[in-house]
Amino acid sequence: MSVAETALISSREIEEARSAAAAARRRLVEVLEAQLGLDPDAFVARLGATLKIQVMRMEELRGAAPAFDVLPFSEGSQRGCALVRGEPGALWLVTDDPFSGEQQAWAEERISQEFSWRLVHRGDLVAFLASHEETLRALDAVRAGATVVSEETRGIEDLSLKAISEESSEVVRLVRSTLRDALMIGASDIHLETIAAGLVIKFRIDGILSQIKFIQDTKQAEQAISRVKVLAELDITERRVPQDGRFKALDRGRAVDFRVSIMPNIYGEDAVLRVLDKQALYESTQQQLSLDSLGFETDDIRALRRLSHEPYGMLLVTGPTGSGKTTTLYAAITEINNGQDKIVTIEDPVEYQLAGVLQIPVNEKKGLTFARGLRSILRHDPDKIMVGEIRDPETANIAVQSALTGHLVFTTVHANNVFDVIGRFMHMNVDLFSFVS
Repeated sequence: MSVAETALISSREIEEARSAAAAARRRLVEVLEAQLGLDPDAFVARLGATLKIQVMRMEELRGAAPAFDVLPFSEGSQRGCALVRGEPGALWLVTDDPFSGEQQAWAEERISQEFSWRLVHRGDLVAFLASHEETLRALDAVRAGATVVSEETRGIEDLSLKAISEESSEVVRLVRSTLRDALMIGASDIHLETIAAGLVIKFRIDGILSQIKFIQDTKQAEQAISRVKVLAELDITERRVPQDGRFKALDRGRAVDFRVSIMPNIYGEDAVLRVLDKQALYESTQQQLSLDSLGFETDDIRALRRLSHEPYGMLLVTGPTGSGKTTTLYAAITEINNGQDKIVTIEDPVEYQLAGVLQIPVNEKKGLTFARGLRSILRHDPDKIMVGEIRDPETANIAVQSALTGHLVFTTVHANNVFDVIGRFMHMNVDLFSFVS
């Protein structure tokens, strides 16, 4: 070994890197590597010697057998680690970040069997995970009787670790890894906010908006927003007016929709991406959707079940983004879907396919709005109608009139609480007496 590999990293160097990492909102291990200026192998060897953690070279890691039966691939990749089998009976948890106390606490609680830590470089870990991700995707495709790449997924943004690691453009890697991270942790929205110093990336998880990353590079901030606009087929030259669009990305063999909103600000542009993961909606219940699977109190489920079986009226669900409004409506419709009623939905987008239900996706570019679609549905002899969201006065009035003329209408509206719904409908010029009826 060279002197650079055997020399220990001083506590002063670590503390300087720690301060710089906190200021830049980056991982300590990344900043430390940049400050030392060593090649990857030398850095990992020196870090392992300093922290007394055994180092694994890429050749050794490549030959190790993954222990996905103990720690599934999805959990390990989400946490930035992998569990492999070493010597007979031994389990090694491979990581690139020995400074992460959060990862260490999670691993100690999550992995019931005894294991020891191994240190690798970030690039080697990503390559290892990417190679096994490709294998798992191929196996899943074989089990499903499909090819790895179908016609429906050609040309869709690929969020696999392999695609991210092999991408030469730093901006494309940033956007892809951000989308992948959001899907892995179940974020409902992604915020890319341009500020004077660069780009702030935030995720909304369970209704709470949290900062995930800060990119201290104004040029990269502009390029990241432009990349999102390219994906959504928006005008990258127009930076003075808001723009809306959408695109699809391929994650772990399934297509995920992203709804994009671009807004100009004094420093450039902001982008908000709404994650519309159809498959996650079903996987979140791990069973057929039903009111009993929602986790509501018994009295609430009983009330919802009774209202869902009414012959006419309106069942309206309100709450913040990601609170489960659409899931609740799907569960209610699934329970009453016995084949004896004509059930028609209009949604933006169709998040979960329901057998025996006519589902219509909104297409505003083609003129198919909620209001226009709802008017057409009424001529289609429906018994039950679901309107994905009431956003405008025309849709609100048609929905209320439909509920008063012999139809059962399921719908959602954004409001802080049940009482604010009345105010929302009044602002949308809905006759209060009709709504109360």
